[in-house]
Amino acid sequence: MALYAIGDVQGCYDPLQRLLAKIAFDPSVDKLWFTGDLVNRGPASREVMQLVQSFGHQAITVLGNHDLHLLAVYYGVAELTQEDTFQDVLVSPEVESYIHWLQQQPLVIYNAPYEAVLVHAGILPSWTLSEALAWSDVYSAALQRDPITTLRASYGNEPARWSDYLAPDERLRFICNVFTRMRMLHQQDGVLALSYKGDVSSAPANFVPWFLMPNPSFDSRRVVFGHWAALNGDNLGQTHYIPLDTGCVWHNKLTAYRFDDKTFWQVENP
Repeated sequence: MALYAIGDVQGCYDPLQRLLAKIAFDPSVDKLWFTGDLVNRGPASREVMQLVQSFGHQAITVLGNHDLHLLAVYYGVAELTQEDTFQDVLVSPEVESYIHWLQQQPLVIYNAPYEAVLVHAGILPSWTLSEALAWSDVYSAALQRDPITTLRASYGNEPARWSDYLAPDERLRFICNVFTRMRMLHQQDGVLALSYKGDVSSAPANFVPWFLMPNPSFDSRRVVFGHWAALNGDNLGQTHYIPLDTGCVWHNKLTAYRFDDKTFWQVENP
């Protein structure tokens, strides 16, 4: 048995099929983690959803911002944009099954035997592992209990800084933004720079990648994440942080990582 993690697929079904063949994934014994953003921007979101869901308990994903956008559109909280390509999911006869399955997926996963953490965007440096898992559970419970209210609360860039005194809607929004949208934050006060999507070299003054900020709770654990294609897999020397979004949907590569022996595999998406 092996545990694999795969970076943001974003509807790129053919590269996913080729990558699974390359790693010789066996759903009878192996397990798959996905870094979120299974859907959108690519050409085959429905096929990706169908394939991942077909693996049953052998595959799990954390929710990414595009997955949440799909849920928001389905529930009438958001509208389709010109860039959205998950209409094939929305018109599928199995759409209710796909939506129900997505709603059950967490924002953070922890595997104790592997000492491994999975998240789409990142972990707030001031949060311990137990706090991150607890806030993930808070959001997941709200999403399953009342998806419309929760998704409405999830949109917006404010508050940009954590406080124990945030109002319930603000707390849900901040949790969602950290786990599904965060890239950079301010070195001194931890304010999120949610509007920045570029590479590290062009970052605003005094803002740094979240994983360069110290967090002793994760020093001995591997943290696998996606979301930031501009990194192209570069962890900036932080060896226990493993960025897996290598821009497959932008005609770059889809990447897999095997926890057992720290091996990477990639396939091109020309």
